Amino acid sequence: MRRTWFLPETPDVLGMLEEQARVTVEGFEALVDWAAGDPTGLDRVRQAEHRADERKRALRRALTEAYTTPLDAEDIYTLSERLDAVMNGAKDTVREAEVMAMAPDEHVLAMCSLLAEGVRHLAEAFARLRDRRPRPEGERATDAADAAIRSQRNLERVYRTAMSALLSVDDLREVVGRRELYRRLSRMSRDIMQVAERVWYATFKEG
Repeated sequence: MRRTWFLPETPDVLGMLEEQARVTVEGFEALVDWAAGDPTGLDRVRQAEHRADERKRALRRALTEAYTTPLDAEDIYTLSERLDAVMNGAKDTVREAEVMAMAPDEHVLAMCSLLAEGVRHLAEAFARLRDRRPRPEGERATDAADAAIRSQRNLERVYRTAMSALLSVDDLREVVGRRELYRRLSRMSRDIMQVAERVWYATFKEG
């Protein structure tokens, strides 16, 4: 009697990771709009966070069902988890600003713009993970990850300028509120760099 082996269906986990990144990019575009004074940006950030969370949960389920994965399953899980932390940071930022009744200023706008740039580079890095063929310099997943890190180094310069400017502000409430917003944005920047570093780690292991 001839046996027929049926292997489990392998879900497109990298495609799901890319979809989570796409929604995260939309969330950070909304964050930039909020920082620029668009009142609709706040709700759009929240909506994007919910949608990104759904993508993250779907990816986790898929990882438990996948027979094989194109990258180490732990790396895919970690990339998704750390990207989720970035999106959660955006939601918490707009929520905290709303609670403190603290409108974004030019420094917040500059930092949000650089955060959005970093997230776009991460999305590009994820897309490049799918193609395992050798890529020329400048087109590798790690190149996009490096670009994300560079953008966040620029953010640190904006952060230092913003914190220095608070020294000339007399209103203690504004100093405390703005300092907390600036610090939260700086933490989000470090989260982005952690995702980028994990891209390097996952690529190094596969290479």
